[in-house]
Amino acid sequence: MLRIRCIHCGPRDENEFVCGGTSHLTRPPLGASDGEWAEYLFFRDNPKGLHLERWRHAQGCGAWFNLARHTVTHEILAVYPITERPPAIVERTPPSAEGSR
Repeated sequence: MLRIRCIHCGPRDENEFVCGGTSHLTRPPLGASDGEWAEYLFFRDNPKGLHLERWRHAQGCGAWFNLARHTVTHEILAVYPITERPPAIVERTPPSAEGSR
C-alpha cells in the first residue's frame, strides 16, 4: 500500500485517496476535430518510469493535488498543489528504478 502525503492533512494510507489520472494535460480548443478530442479523452501514455498524476483526498479534506510517482518502484518523488508545475526533482528518474522487477 502506498503512503501518500496530502498537502493539507499529511501522510495517509492510499485507500483514503482516489487517482484522477494523468496531470498537466492541455484541453483542446472547442473547435478541435473529433480525432483531437478522442486523443485527449481516451488515449493516455502508460509510461514505465516517471508519471505525473492527479489525486484527491476523498476520505479526508477532499483536496486535489499532483503527485509524481515512478510506475515501476511506486516511489513517490513529489507531492505539490494542483495549480503548480512539477518541481525540478521530477526531471530525473530515481536510480532505484533501473533493474527493478
